Amino acid sequence: MSEHFSSIDRECMARAIAAAARVRCITSPNPWVGCVIRSEAGEIFEGATREPGVGHAETEALRVAGANSVGSTAYVTLEPCCHIGRTGKCTDALIEAGVARVVVALVDPDSKVQGKGIAALRAAGITVDVGLYEDRVSHQLAPYIRHRSTGRPFVVLKLAASLDGGTAAPDGTSQWITSPPARADGHRLRAESDAIIIGAGTVRHDNPSLTVRDYRPPVTPSGGSTDPIRVVLGTCPPDAAVQPAREMSGDLGDVLDELGSEGILQVLVEGGAMVAGEFHRAGLVDRYVVYIAPALFGGGDSQGLFDGQGAYSMSDIWRGQFASIERVGADLRVELDRADAEPANG
Repeated sequence: MSEHFSSIDRECMARAIAAAARVRCITSPNPWVGCVIRSEAGEIFEGATREPGVGHAETEALRVAGANSVGSTAYVTLEPCCHIGRTGKCTDALIEAGVARVVVALVDPDSKVQGKGIAALRAAGITVDVGLYEDRVSHQLAPYIRHRSTGRPFVVLKLAASLDGGTAAPDGTSQWITSPPARADGHRLRAESDAIIIGAGTVRHDNPSLTVRDYRPPVTPSGGSTDPIRVVLGTCPPDAAVQPAREMSGDLGDVLDELGSEGILQVLVEGGAMVAGEFHRAGLVDRYVVYIAPALFGGGDSQGLFDGQGAYSMSDIWRGQFASIERVGADLRVELDRADAEPANG
């Protein structure tokens, strides 16, 4: 809860959350974390996690702040790490810099941390306050939390449809239902994902490339590309536009387990209707992102969002919670989360 935090605390943590959002596409398999250092004189210094092995948010902010770190307050969206991996301990960096207080939004669910970082800071005499905007950061880091909690990646199912739920006309045509801004926003989802999953049937029918060509994130990897790994369920023709692609098959849960073991934090399922239905009915979708166009097929013979057998009665239908509803170009983007997901407020 954030009731006991000051307006300065809330402003600084909001800036840390914004800094984390800017590096969303470069940090995986590490979490995207933001940090703000506020000096005793009220000066603000920001940092965010860089590419794996380069620097964490705390060390980046401390580097910018320099001597101003002494006696300062550090605002961090995720609990500082207290173990040595590809970089040193962020807890040691904060202690050595002379930080007086640390405000943490979210306790790290990783078993290597889970409160140990907070304990180390307090043992060094640093005041630590926890929970400011916890819900917002839980939503922002949902893929990381899902992976660290279950070993599986966070699954986003992307769909596009007319207002009456049609995704393709009876003659098979499906491009384009939504507007260019909505399609560019879909490329943002690709850039934020480590892998895209698509069915072999869609590859043969639509021959998509599944690249991130219409979106440029605020911060890009040093290599310049944010294209995710392309995963095809089934056999992919060698000359398909999606190549190079990884062919996988079998139980969808096993597919997710394998991808999760490789450090994949988020997968984007792009279709088609059969694959979408299979992921939905298996209960494997964490977030549904549906782009709704102001268009109507006007009949019952268009292709729907899902293939396969759905709920038989009202008592069987799946219910979630709306995470957000926003206008994107001429269309609406509706995000639907599991009913047990953390809300995005706080």
